[in-house]
Amino acid sequence: MIKDITIGQYFPGISPVHRMDPRVKIILTAVFIVMLFVADSIWGLIVGAAFTLVSFMISRIPLKLMFKSLKPILPIIIFTGVLNLFFIKSGDVYFHWKIFTITSEGVRTAIFMAVRIICLIIGTSLLTYTTSPIDLTDAIERLLSPLKKIKVPVHELAMMMTIALRFIPTLIEETDKIMSAQKARGADMETGSLMKRAKALIPILVPLFVSSFRRAEELALAMECRCYHGGEGRTRMKQLRMTVLDGYACFYTAAFFACVIAVNILI
Repeated sequence: MIKDITIGQYFPGISPVHRMDPRVKIILTAVFIVMLFVADSIWGLIVGAAFTLVSFMISRIPLKLMFKSLKPILPIIIFTGVLNLFFIKSGDVYFHWKIFTITSEGVRTAIFMAVRIICLIIGTSLLTYTTSPIDLTDAIERLLSPLKKIKVPVHELAMMMTIALRFIPTLIEETDKIMSAQKARGADMETGSLMKRAKALIPILVPLFVSSFRRAEELALAMECRCYHGGEGRTRMKQLRMTVLDGYACFYTAAFFACVIAVNILI
């Protein structure tokens, strides 16, 4: 399960999505999230799902990664679906047993919420799949640059956010190595009561925290040796520039957004 977590990973490529301006990708990702929450019917979400699928195909990211990113959140999707299925009482009754009742509205809401969460996770993952950490840092800093006028440390905030996102795959890999080492020493983490499983995590969490602090110290030392002093006087080798491709992407997103609004009005 740990190896299935792909949050924060970057997959290099030359697709149109990879070549887009990272600022535009962040804005369009926010528009995509709004699109999913504007959709008030399952047909609107189908339009959002089509937008996600077409975007993945354009990015040339393997579709197996799309399904791989869903594995860690399957319990959340199932839990949300079950809650909506049994706790919504309106609509036609399909099944009733003691305190459990399944209605038409409960089934509709359960499917609706599951599809929305799936599209949300897959669509937002595309941002980190196709954008390098450096480009992501520069884009966040540029988008937040108006806050510099009120003395907000924009560069430092963007740097911290990107470093945290970049180290997620590293910490996941470190956790997997520690778990494998503990299992090789005879640790049992999959059987027993809930309390016993919680106690079995201590030999994993302690070395993981030690490793994290060590990596943080090494990173700080490396930045200090390279005379890093924040965003003051910093120059960039690669300048961010919007191209015609970004205009096409905006038109493409706006077309799907308009379809969602049209579906809301007509259906």
